[in-house]
Amino acid sequence: MSAVRAARRSRGTGVPLPLMVPAAIAAAFLILPLAGLLVRAPWGDLPAQLAEPAVGEALRLSLVSATLATAVSLLLGVPLAWVLARSQARGRSVLRALVTVPLVLPPVVGGVALFLVLGRQGIVGRWLDETFGVTIPFTTTAVVLAQTFVAMPFLVVSVEGALRAADARFEDAAATLGADRWMTFRRVTLPLVAPGIVAGGVLCWARALGEFGATITFAGNFPGTTQTMPLAVYLALQRDPDAAIVLSLVLLTVSLATLLLLRDRWLSRSGAAA
Repeated sequence: MSAVRAARRSRGTGVPLPLMVPAAIAAAFLILPLAGLLVRAPWGDLPAQLAEPAVGEALRLSLVSATLATAVSLLLGVPLAWVLARSQARGRSVLRALVTVPLVLPPVVGGVALFLVLGRQGIVGRWLDETFGVTIPFTTTAVVLAQTFVAMPFLVVSVEGALRAADARFEDAAATLGADRWMTFRRVTLPLVAPGIVAGGVLCWARALGEFGATITFAGNFPGTTQTMPLAVYLALQRDPDAAIVLSLVLLTVSLATLLLLRDRWLSRSGAAA
């Protein structure tokens, strides 16, 4: 390890010019729009804007629904990631491709797909409506399901990568000591990949918090019921640009604080341990 560190110091910390220029352009492209929000923000009207009941309702709904979507993603996504990383079942490559489709699928298309399955005339939605009288679209439940659909793949990809990078010898050792697959998963695998699960959960939560397309398509835009912060920003932009800027600042602050305080905390701890 000391030899590797010495080699790194010997290479120096300078960045080659062919890398520095595009890196600076990329950083400016990503940072300047965020700086624009700060520059154009109506700071004098900020307290009054934040005191609006609609802002509090949208923020509360966003935080609650994103947290519920992350909980569902953890409950279902971690086992799915284990199947993709550890199982020898046939068709894993096809399953992996299908699971990661929402990463590149336009969110509006995801909302339409949810409608076709869970709408009142959908494959499952019709049965739920006729049997239990349960209607999912345009409810808070629909918000959580839409956010879960678009955010869970981030968790699955992160946890699968952590599982593939984990040393399988620990699991093999547990098996030789008589532990079955379930006990090995609980006692060995989960603690081993915990930083990856936490990082994936944070990314999942942040993606769910910012979800727009699938939510407005499948859940609608009803204040207090389905209007999350991104939907409130879209609505405010059409009638009050200053309010849209304030709402955008709230989302930016929450997202940035989450990534800095949680993700860096766990990932840096993991890197220090390595």
